[in-house]
Amino acid sequence: MSMSMAPATVLHLLRGLSTPRVLTRIHQHRALGNHHNHHHHHQHNQQHQRLSTCTSAAPPPSALCPILCTARGYSSTAKQEAAGEATGAATEATPSPVSNAPLLAKLFPQTSPEVDTNAEQERQKQQEEEAKENERAWKRMKLGFAIFGGGGVAAGLWAVYEFGKPELDPNGQAIEDEFTHKPLVQQYLQRMWKSIHYYQRMIQEPSRAKLLPDPLKPPYVQPRYTLVLEMKDVLVHPDWTYQTGWRFKKRPGVDHFLAECAKDFEIVVFTAEQGMTVFPILDALDPNGYIMYRLVRDATHFVDGHHVKNLDNLNRDLKKVIVVDWDANATKMHPDNTFGMPRWHGNDDDGQLLDLIAFLKIIAQSNVDDVREVLHYYRQFDDPINQFRENQRKLAEQMQEAERIEQSKTKPMVKQWSRNILGR
Repeated sequence: MSMSMAPATVLHLLRGLSTPRVLTRIHQHRALGNHHNHHHHHQHNQQHQRLSTCTSAAPPPSALCPILCTARGYSSTAKQEAAGEATGAATEATPSPVSNAPLLAKLFPQTSPEVDTNAEQERQKQQEEEAKENERAWKRMKLGFAIFGGGGVAAGLWAVYEFGKPELDPNGQAIEDEFTHKPLVQQYLQRMWKSIHYYQRMIQEPSRAKLLPDPLKPPYVQPRYTLVLEMKDVLVHPDWTYQTGWRFKKRPGVDHFLAECAKDFEIVVFTAEQGMTVFPILDALDPNGYIMYRLVRDATHFVDGHHVKNLDNLNRDLKKVIVVDWDANATKMHPDNTFGMPRWHGNDDDGQLLDLIAFLKIIAQSNVDDVREVLHYYRQFDDPINQFRENQRKLAEQMQEAERIEQSKTKPMVKQWSRNILGR
């Protein structure tokens, strides 16, 4: 080799050292293990002798000699390793799991055998805790079912005994009834069923067959018509504020309304509210006693979840009964006796009670024989009061038009001659 080719050869060797293949071989050479160290050391001595022979034939410059020897040493080592791969390809192609495990554990901690073992132990521990918790929950559930079932059985036995025992007279002796001569268990069961049915009827049906007393006889004056009013959201409205709490607000014009209607109607307040709520309110609302009768929840029928006002128990002629209410469910048994009004929500600019006074006055003054015919007509409108107001406006226009026509008619000729003669 000539001296002019030495720089090119050195550059070629340096480029070969920087390739990925040579670098990979270098790393594999370092990772082979202790059992290859002696073999590699012997090969390195042979390579050093060859390089010494080469340098004696054509010695390069002193500055490049260490680099050249090192490069050739790496190249020879790579060739011998390639030859060794032919005999032990399986061993060197697949790195030992033991030698690669630390590197993988550092790069990917989740693949470490210790991490997998710890995770598996943690998972098994969690599963065991969940199983224990489920077992404890199931035991608690069984205990709850046992307590609930035992309580239900005890309550059932108490109900059978309490509601099925016979009634006693003042001396403490059992009163005979239709179940006395039956077997003891059958007696108690049938008496209990009869008591349950009685309480069911007491809740669903009115407390008495006649809700109002018989009409007054002469010389007392019995009003011809009966006006049944709902209290809540017709006469008063429940209102709540931070300053006053719950209170009931009077509807505008309610005092004048009661005073005027009492002249022609028998006024009855019929509501589904409790008596302990209704009576104090009506005492404050009607100090003059215009309201003749008060009917509360115990006078209603309980049908399909609603407290219904059954007018059949009212003990009055339904031809003369007018019900004023905003809830159609409360009067669904007698819709033709109902005059529906919009629900009052407590606004101060309300004036519908004044229009209602006019409507009721017209019925009373006209001596309507069956109010259901009039009320049936107004049932077809969403707002009967507004429709009544519109009908009154049309009637006033018709009366004005009739009066104008009457005044515009030509007067008789005799009167015209008499005026001419008398100079009038």
